[in-house]
Amino acid sequence: MSGSSPRVLSIAGTDPTGGAGIQADLKSIAAFGGYGMAAVTALVAQNTSGVRDVHVPPTAFLDAQLRAVSDDVEIDAVKIGMLGSAEVVATVDAWLADARPPVVVLDPVMIATSGDRLLDTDAEAAVRALCRRADLVTPNLPELAVLVDEPVATTWEAAVVQAQTLAARADTAVLLKGGHLGGAESPDAIVDATGVHVVPGHRVATRHTHGTGCSLSSAMATLAAHGLSWPEALTRAKRWLTGALEHAEALHVGVGNGPIDHLHELRPHLDLGRSWSDERWEATASTRADVDACAFVQGLASGDLDRGAFEWYLGQDLLYLREYARVLARAAALAPTVDEQRFWATASVSCLVEEAALHQSHVDPAGLAPAPATSAYTDHLHAASTAGSYAVLVAAILPCFVLYTDIGVRWRGTFTSGHPYADWLTSYGDEAFETSSAEASLIVDAAAREASARTRAAMATAYDRSMLLELAFFEAPLV
Repeated sequence: MSGSSPRVLSIAGTDPTGGAGIQADLKSIAAFGGYGMAAVTALVAQNTSGVRDVHVPPTAFLDAQLRAVSDDVEIDAVKIGMLGSAEVVATVDAWLADARPPVVVLDPVMIATSGDRLLDTDAEAAVRALCRRADLVTPNLPELAVLVDEPVATTWEAAVVQAQTLAARADTAVLLKGGHLGGAESPDAIVDATGVHVVPGHRVATRHTHGTGCSLSSAMATLAAHGLSWPEALTRAKRWLTGALEHAEALHVGVGNGPIDHLHELRPHLDLGRSWSDERWEATASTRADVDACAFVQGLASGDLDRGAFEWYLGQDLLYLREYARVLARAAALAPTVDEQRFWATASVSCLVEEAALHQSHVDPAGLAPAPATSAYTDHLHAASTAGSYAVLVAAILPCFVLYTDIGVRWRGTFTSGHPYADWLTSYGDEAFETSSAEASLIVDAAAREASARTRAAMATAYDRSMLLELAFFEAPLV
């Protein structure tokens, strides 16, 4: 391989919806920094609901595609997917013998999702023989059973034995996939002459798994071309694939079993002018509209709010801020940089000194007890603070900054000094607080960029929950 971009050739069928076949392969190759190429074995009319038709071009044309590539390009790795017939297998086998690519990964596409066999007896025998050409074979459990001519394994231990049998017979490495087994865990393993190298993992609850096998095998080919060992490649690819499954539903592709999100690791780094905090702000627009429309906020802005309701709210907000200060202090303790430590620590002190003083000038804190809405919000924040994830914690903290800043900025200049709640409205619109809110957003955006897909999902959940609890807090005084 030359440079840092391995040249990887996919030999497979097509999927016009982009979730499987060479389209999935090219996305997977690109996701790991490879340069993807493709030779088409079959043109498949399919979508997320199933296959409608298949057209297989003459094998002479497949041979012409393969030799056009290898005559011109130095190939660092080959991934082989759908072949379909013994004649196609023979064509690919002859080309492999001549081209001798340094890495060959074979994904033996032999069993349909329905469980039906896709190949006749001669083609199955040809694929078994082709395994000897591969450096890595990546069957699912039904395909593994066909390759060793045994019933489908129903336990991990039985699957390991079958993988060992295939590895020994074909003198190759086998990527054993546990996805067809039940349970919350979904381990995979590299099985070869040196042993069984297990990579644990959790099962992602999603029906959007279209093209998973294609994508994993092409990822493995690309990582091997980068120089990773098979166990190292599987560890990296499995982390990526788990995230791709976790993000699959958000693609909204098709009405059936949709594709995985091949580029989920790249998307957060795209500069589209929209940050993570901007996206969450937009995603919670309906909750924010409910805040604007609630009677307490409307009455506070107009000055018509009942004084008793306002004083009740201030008492609860005082209790909230005491706990919020503790949560901010926890963020300071977890912060990865000195600047972020300083920011959260300063914000914590502000809650206890400046804003608490404003509250106590209106209400006597003696004997106050938290209302259910107050306890729900502070319990949520404390749960985030003790979970151990800095990114999730700061995501939960952020709505209290940005929501109050948004309200205060929009209220500036809309009330006179004689407004009954002028001091409170002024504190909402304080420019120093607006600056702090902007800095908090930048800190959260930085944490999101460094977070895993799973952590970003947890951040979104924490942020959205905080927004809903802000609404409940505003609604409580008049309930």
